Amino acid sequence: MTVHGDHAAQTPADWVPVEHRLFGLDRRTFAAGFTALAVALALIYGFQGLNAAIPWHNEIKAGQVLDLGSGATAVPPVGWQLEHGTLVGGAGAIPTALQVLLASGGATIELDGTTYEGSAAAFLDQVLKSEGASGNVGGSRGTLTTGAGLVGVVQSSTGPGGDAIDVAFKMAAGPADAVESAPALLVRIRTAAGQFERYEDEVAAFLRSIKPGAAS
Repeated sequence: MTVHGDHAAQTPADWVPVEHRLFGLDRRTFAAGFTALAVALALIYGFQGLNAAIPWHNEIKAGQVLDLGSGATAVPPVGWQLEHGTLVGGAGAIPTALQVLLASGGATIELDGTTYEGSAAAFLDQVLKSEGASGNVGGSRGTLTTGAGLVGVVQSSTGPGGDAIDVAFKMAAGPADAVESAPALLVRIRTAAGQFERYEDEVAAFLRSIKPGAAS
């Protein structure tokens, strides 16, 4: 039987050249496929789902400073990831609607700012009361003073879920009436059980670096 050359050379319509194949798939369609996946994640799960699916890297570098709003600042630990928040020179932050999250391995530092009329101790009491009993054991309370003169009230505790430190500040230093009317800042440090000592120096330096705004 004679096979005509043009018929023998004919290739299937869906044939993909070997240089464009990867695991049997056409590599030329990958870009469009990933774009479609991103759009689908955004539509199905919202942008939170998209953020969870795509790794973001925003590592703190030496010299960078957190913007806490109205001129207030803090120096984050170098090498930690800024997962949420604004650096000085960025879009700006509002002290009474502040949300910052820093992470490093098994530790996190979260900052939340709000309006509160009263002392730092009363603010911390209200926060803990609103959350109910935590079930943690071995808790203790004390105070710390930052390099700028802010006095924070510290509540530490530990339990099966890990080590926890909550520090409440009023973002002003000076007369009692000015302090009580200033915005409140809650700093929450969380680590795996028995791991706080690994991060203790970085956390202490961060807390000492917190400064109120120039007008405070």
